[in-house]
This record gives sequence, C-alpha cells and structure tokens, in this order.
Amino acid sequence: MIREYRPSVLWSTYPIATAHLIGLQLARRSGLPWVADFRDPMAQPGYPEDPATRASFTQLERDVFEHAAGCVFTTPGAAQEYRLRFPAHASKVFVIENGFDEETFSQAQALQRAGPLRLQGTTWLHSGIIYPNERDPAPLIAALGRLKRSGVLAAHGFVLRFRAAVAEDLLRRLAVQHDVAEHIEILPPVGYREALAEMLRADALVVMQASNCNQQIPAKLYEYLRSGRPIMGLTDPAGDTAGVLRGAGVDSICALDDEDGLVKFVATMLAGGPGLPSALPNTAAVSGASRAARTRQLATLMDALTARTGAPSSCAA
Repeated sequence: MIREYRPSVLWSTYPIATAHLIGLQLARRSGLPWVADFRDPMAQPGYPEDPATRASFTQLERDVFEHAAGCVFTTPGAAQEYRLRFPAHASKVFVIENGFDEETFSQAQALQRAGPLRLQGTTWLHSGIIYPNERDPAPLIAALGRLKRSGVLAAHGFVLRFRAAVAEDLLRRLAVQHDVAEHIEILPPVGYREALAEMLRADALVVMQASNCNQQIPAKLYEYLRSGRPIMGLTDPAGDTAGVLRGAGVDSICALDDEDGLVKFVATMLAGGPGLPSALPNTAAVSGASRAARTRQLATLMDALTARTGAPSSCAA
C-alpha cells in the first residue's frame, strides 16, 4: 500500500497494541514520519495483569518513542506522564482530545421530542457505564438519602436517571439501602442517536470520574458539552475531567467521593433554578470540541511533522 499510494505520513492507533508494532515496522522500512496515537496510557502499574504482556507493552513504548515523529494522547495528564516517562522525547508528545460528531447530533435533534424528560420535577441524567471503582456511585446515592430525609428531593421532584449503567444491581442495592428508590431511575441501553436525543432533553447531565482516573476523560463529556445542557461534574477538582469543564466555563464541580460535599452541591444546584449558568458550557469550547475541529488539529500536526522530516505534505487537503 505504501508503494501504491505513496502516503506522506503513517498513523497507528492504540488500544490494539499490535497496531503500534505494525506502525513501527512500516516506519523503519519506509522512512516515513509516523504518528503513534496512544489515546490513553499503555503500560501502567498492574496493567496489563500478565507480567509478560506488561513487559512487552513497556518495550513497545520505548521503541515507539524512539522511532515515532509524534505521539498523541487524549488528555493533558496522560501526555504529561509520558513526557516524564520519556524526557528525551518530550517534544514528541501532543494532545488531541476526543470530540463529538455534529452530523450525528443533527440526526438526534430530529428525533428529539419537545420539552424536558419529565413534565413535572427535575431530571438529572447519567448516560453510560457506571464502574464500581472508577465511577463509584455510593457517596452520591448516600448524599441523596440525606437530601430526601431533609425534604430537598421531594421539593424539586428530583429523579436521577441512569441510562445503560450496566452496574444495575449495584445501583438498585444502593437505592434501597439509602431509601431513595423513587428518586433513582435505571433504564436499559438505547441506540446512539436516541441516547443523544435524551441528553438534549435532560435538566442536567451528570459526569462521574473518580480521582484514580484523573488522567482520563470520559468521551461522553464532549457530547455533554455539545448538548448545551447544564453539566454536573462529580469528579476530582484536580483531575483532567474537571480541567475540561473549567476550560468550558463550567464551575459546577464536586469530588465524587465527598459525601458531605455532594449533599451541599446537589442542594445548591437544585436551588439554582433553570439554566444554572455556572453549569453551562460556553460556545467557544463547544465548537472547539467537535470532531471536525479535532481533525483539523490532527491534520495540522501531520503537516508540521512532514514538513520537519521533508516528506511531501498533503494531509490538510
């Protein structure tokens, strides 16, 4: 294919580690500049679990940083980790975040019904998987139990909807334990466009990310930004997820594991009324998070790398 199509640059993408191995071999054989898209970190403490596989990942990372022209990550935290891990090649590290697809959102808007998810009351939506460790819902649901006892939830007709959470048994057990079953809604998966249409109608969107994932950003956060709905950031204020929110002008952030803080946070947000200005993303951040904008970033990077190496530059076209 290289001989036939005469590309200007090579690009390989993790999480299939073999893709980087292939990229490495092709870069060595062709002499073309190579961009290795890591997205998230590869070798980590205890991951992969198999020691031989982890050793293979570690060696592959060394080879990638030795031979690639650029290494791309989706979060600032992951990028910084690799700058520290490979200081001699720190200049090769770049950040291109995830994004949303505008065309799919346009299709979702065509499916969108008029009005909020529920005509009476307030509905917050968490769309996607709940991980017991990385997105532990226990402190949040315990906080909701305390807010129920104080009358706050009933006063606002509050419901927290979980869509396609997977950990449904855990959520049901916690809802019963804290006596908030009537305020927790657990719904099955729907199609992607239907899920986006649901986001567009929610009174607020909930993103959950624990401090043990400070270098990772849930991909749905960018869809939340595009939805134009208030965002409740239940995450470590020092993590990358909070950083994206603050960069978009969203200040409604509370640590996911802080039960006392969550009690105050939820009560304050519910009392804030429609719009919740501190929770709404700004338009500049939204437009910059589109996949079209991210693709322009990638094209610019590829053009710069081909110019640096003297390879023909045709990526942006």
